[in-house]
Amino acid sequence: MANFFKASTKKHTLGQKISLVIERLDLNGCGVGRYQNKPVFVAGALVGETAKVQVIEQKSKYLRGRLLALENESEHRVAPFCRHYQKCGGCDLQHLAYQEQLSFKEHKVAQLFARNQIREALPWQPPLLAGERHYRRKARIGVQYAKDGTAIIGFRQKATNDLVALDTCPVLVEPVTGIFAPLKLLLAGLSVKKAIGHIEVLVTGHVTLIVRQLKALSEEDKALWRQVAAEHNWQVIMDNGKTLAPLTPVTPLSYAVTDDLTISFNSSDFIQVNHAMNVQMITRALDWLALESRDKVLDLFCGLGNFSLPVAARVQELVGVEGVQDMVVRAEENARDNGLENCRFYQADLNACWQEQPWAGQDFDKVLLDPARAGALAALEQLVKFKIPILLYVSCDPATLARDSKLLLDVGYKIEKIAIMDMFSQTKHVETMVLFSHH
Repeated sequence: MANFFKASTKKHTLGQKISLVIERLDLNGCGVGRYQNKPVFVAGALVGETAKVQVIEQKSKYLRGRLLALENESEHRVAPFCRHYQKCGGCDLQHLAYQEQLSFKEHKVAQLFARNQIREALPWQPPLLAGERHYRRKARIGVQYAKDGTAIIGFRQKATNDLVALDTCPVLVEPVTGIFAPLKLLLAGLSVKKAIGHIEVLVTGHVTLIVRQLKALSEEDKALWRQVAAEHNWQVIMDNGKTLAPLTPVTPLSYAVTDDLTISFNSSDFIQVNHAMNVQMITRALDWLALESRDKVLDLFCGLGNFSLPVAARVQELVGVEGVQDMVVRAEENARDNGLENCRFYQADLNACWQEQPWAGQDFDKVLLDPARAGALAALEQLVKFKIPILLYVSCDPATLARDSKLLLDVGYKIEKIAIMDMFSQTKHVETMVLFSHH
């Protein structure tokens, strides 16, 4: 049988320049239009804009394009306030007016709830806000080296592992907004080259640097670090991958959660990066829980006691449960240091079977959950058996929140209140607080 050549009917679009109308934003804040019946994702484009793009990725079900120009601009487009925005991967939404960022985030949560067959109208409450800039008190500053050994200091570029060399970052809190220049000068003066991997910056009353050390520093290099630290009022901790060792005098680390309660922590502990939002978040949690002096409250994924201590100050008894034993110890120390004697803390893997644990055998009036991004599905599958009347869920990932909320609604809980918390302004990230009741 003869073989005949058949020309391909596939339209090759990779590298092609096309024009399309942006119809919506996806869950990452990326503009989405259509071309040849495929969705085209265009970072930086907004709804209603006609965008000229170059196709940079071609898949069977979608295309991805690089924004080249706009034929018209959305009324919600604003000029980014950071000159590094187009390259730096730290922020996603500086080109979108702030109120529209909030609307996008609420819509994102609602979309994810709908995908989980939660169709009821969500009882939205006013969002928690803590400023559009200068909110981040903790950040990891990357260090890479050019071929000549020159240090590049900054954050990762969008969609790559390479760094953007920064001179300023307007989302960092004021004391460290311009920390990049003195760090670059310092690293250039070290005799041991390529010695530093990254630098964690932490601001809680003092500016603390946790420096990842790849090579042993000479005594001259240590002296230089101490000199620059004294000039800028930094306290420096060196991390060699095995141990943490202060290079300068270090004041114990702590932060306030209320006017009269303080959390102490170690430099390796998780804390919320937005201090002002953390305080507001705690205040609203206390309000929504409507705590009474006779209440017994369970705090799951309690960490250092960020919620536990303020709750304990208002109730009869607080039981906090956390998976990491070191965090449990520090939560106990924080309760003791703040004069709270009605707290008990326990270590337990909340993703494993825990309902037979002694602490789970009492009747709780209210429960608070603040899980990591993976959510709390396994914990909730057990928790719902206790039918605790009031449940407050604090989420850092709306996808797992939506999944977990479906479980709660299916067993008779009702959403009483929901609000986004703009913990990470100018980014696609959404934190959410939801109050459930069970009658």
